Amino acid sequence: MDHLIETSMATVRGGSALRACACTILALTFMGTAPQPAAAQGAPKGAPAGQVAAAAAQPEAKKDRLLVEAKQLVYNRDTNIVSADGNVQLYYQGRVLEADKVIYDRNSNRVFASGRAKMTEADGSTTYSDKFELTDDFKTGFVDSLSTVSKDKTFFTAPRAERSEGETTTFEKGTYTACAPCAAHPERPPLWQVKAMKIVHKADEQMIYFEDATLELYGLPIAYVPYFSAPDPTVARKTGFLPPRYITESRLGVGAAQPFFWNIAPNYDLTLTPTVLSRQGFFGEAEWRHRLDTGSYSVLATGIDQLDPKAYAAQPFGTGNRQFRGSVESNGQFFINQNWKYGWDVALFSDKYFVQDYNVRSSSLGSDYIKESISTAYLTGQGDRSYFNLQGYRIVGLSQFDFNKQQPLVLPTLDYNRTFGLAPDATAGVGGEVKVDVNLTSLTRTAAAYQATGTRLLDSAFSLYDVCPSSSTPVAALPNYKPPSCFMRGIAGDYTRASTQVSWERKFIDPIGEVWKPFAFVRADGRWLNLNESNSFTFTSASGQSTIANADQANFFGTHNENLSGDIVPGVGLEYRYPFLATTSWSRQVFEPIAQLVVRPNVAKAGQTPNEDAQSLVFDDTTLFEWNKYSGYDRVEGGVRANAGAQYTMTFPTGGYVNALFGQSYAIAGRNSFAIPDVSNTGLQSGLETDRSDYVGRVLVAPTSNFSVEAKGRFDSKTFDTKVIDLIGNARFFGTTTNLQYSQYAAQPDIGYVHDRSGVLVSERFDFLDHYYVNGSATLELDPYKYDLTTRQYDLKTGHPEIAVLGAGLGYQDDCTTVSLSYTRSYTDSIAGAAADQNVNQTVLLSVTLRSLADFKLNQNLGSTSTVQDGVFK
Repeated sequence: MDHLIETSMATVRGGSALRACACTILALTFMGTAPQPAAAQGAPKGAPAGQVAAAAAQPEAKKDRLLVEAKQLVYNRDTNIVSADGNVQLYYQGRVLEADKVIYDRNSNRVFASGRAKMTEADGSTTYSDKFELTDDFKTGFVDSLSTVSKDKTFFTAPRAERSEGETTTFEKGTYTACAPCAAHPERPPLWQVKAMKIVHKADEQMIYFEDATLELYGLPIAYVPYFSAPDPTVARKTGFLPPRYITESRLGVGAAQPFFWNIAPNYDLTLTPTVLSRQGFFGEAEWRHRLDTGSYSVLATGIDQLDPKAYAAQPFGTGNRQFRGSVESNGQFFINQNWKYGWDVALFSDKYFVQDYNVRSSSLGSDYIKESISTAYLTGQGDRSYFNLQGYRIVGLSQFDFNKQQPLVLPTLDYNRTFGLAPDATAGVGGEVKVDVNLTSLTRTAAAYQATGTRLLDSAFSLYDVCPSSSTPVAALPNYKPPSCFMRGIAGDYTRASTQVSWERKFIDPIGEVWKPFAFVRADGRWLNLNESNSFTFTSASGQSTIANADQANFFGTHNENLSGDIVPGVGLEYRYPFLATTSWSRQVFEPIAQLVVRPNVAKAGQTPNEDAQSLVFDDTTLFEWNKYSGYDRVEGGVRANAGAQYTMTFPTGGYVNALFGQSYAIAGRNSFAIPDVSNTGLQSGLETDRSDYVGRVLVAPTSNFSVEAKGRFDSKTFDTKVIDLIGNARFFGTTTNLQYSQYAAQPDIGYVHDRSGVLVSERFDFLDHYYVNGSATLELDPYKYDLTTRQYDLKTGHPEIAVLGAGLGYQDDCTTVSLSYTRSYTDSIAGAAADQNVNQTVLLSVTLRSLADFKLNQNLGSTSTVQDGVFK
């Protein structure tokens, strides 16, 4: 340590040959150079004889300067040993050594620290020990009975360790864990730890090596590994082999995968995963990831040349004799600036069964149970009061019931919204705000999508695809696609629509508290339709034959397969509210009558144009006061309509509240748009098709933030019979979280729901003993109907409730360990008969995460007797 030394609050004494010169003592203590008078600079005036205090003894000093803080420094010239006693702190090159006593042997250049010794590294890692024996730069030496805590809260302990050049630490008979010691009982073993005859931590390599290692759980050994290595907790990416994956599945055979991660550069990497399967051969997987200054992207490619294609079912129930199968997927997102970004998530598959047959991970999957892949690319911009989104979609259904030629390619869809505030003094007193909404949608589809009105009917060839009956004896009849026995879910051909709406509104409050909100708008739509009436698709099997014919679209649109049309719908309206306020010592209550009038002309081509994005029409309390109650742009309201209702709100000082709303809608003049069906029958049996709509309402009671109950419903306008009811309850008490929902919907045969539907969804989670939990959920169909293999109709009543989705799990989670075991069971479709078991998914998933060491997952699919074992060591 041939560097300048400073001391702080140090009393200096000599040994048998001490010379009472403070400057000389400071120079000789930790330096091999001649005495340096400058070492005593900064001593305060009037300091007692024999006491020196340096003013600049702080860790922020120059990096090559040793700073010493101690109550007493003693230098023995006979032995050439310097001793520091009493709360000793040594600062050197970002490291801090603290102890009750530090001895420096100038003959061997060794430093000995004892008594509550502690070493803090520059990165924040801390080592506690009974005794340190180090070189004078703190980089090399031995440590006895040590305990090391890294900056990432991982822990090493050992009876003895050796440091080498400050980069390598070897722990003899050491332990490693990410679990903090129990504060109440530090003598107890942690939840898990790795014990090894030797643990070598190489900081320069950012690696930890374990020799003769045993994994212990609560102090009990559960696994032994002769040798393994893992990146230390500071590492997020490092080149090397990842743990293998093991696979057993009846159609794949027995196999193993060995992933290799190649950290090519700090901002890009490649993962190669070769897999050998005993029945199907070599399966390859490669993933490229690249991070740039403005964003990142990845590419995943998989493929296999199958040795035994016949292991899979024949088409259309499987891939048949297809030999090569694979996929390519890419996703990315880049930021142009703080307001604009673009990205994509696209996937291509050789066949729709590939993902589930080979358990391929894909970010494009829309749901675990409704299996579909959604590829998209987008450009998005967002300002304070504006939004722009240009996007394209490609949807691929992945179940055997999907005929993907009926899925649209949407290219593009554009949305633009902007709100302008108008200052009254600059607009001749008009004021308020103006909103601009623009939508452009263009799509193409190869095959028309039809569905039978009333009872759903599947094709006679494979019982997979929707067809429509031509008579009252649908079993024997060939399909015949025409209303009223049939409606369309999607057109075949090209369809483009552009819509723009400009609206204005302003709110006034008069002197007696009445709220008036006048508004005005104009909506313009332009459409171009080019129907594909030439293609037809025939399904033939030993069971029968069915055809989906695009030519039958003429039954819905007429014989003109190409046309250009448009509408302009202006409108004005007024909304009125008069809130009555009552305040008491225990509540604040508001009763608010609401009335709304919307005046506009009839829509000239109502029901005569395609409807792709407005089929989901829900009339309830949330849409009662909407100017246009359709869910999308393909339909727009016309005529004069009034909406009326009342809202009541009561709030409590504790934060609880009660809210209720009840109302009805009225078609006053012109044509009722909801009574005019389009090709998808949207509007019929919606509750709005009559001049006096059904009643809608809600009641929400939330006395505390931990408990709420909500009831929503739609009721017949004449008989008050229930058409829709939703009951939703949420509660959190004593570690238990409960969610309960009951729904009942009346039959809507005009849009394909011939039977009443009702069900219960319940989920529960119970947290106990701080870290443990159990949970469960179930979706119960109260009046289920299944597909009858004899009649080929969804008309077979089971006669008893059935569980559609069931899930249960238990787990443990703390700062170092996460363990979960879950079971799920769900139907992929409602098929009765011998094939029923093939349409049930049952999965058991075990997941174990040991923080900083390993992730492990075991996924057992009970339906196909497949096992996938996946582990990732960090």
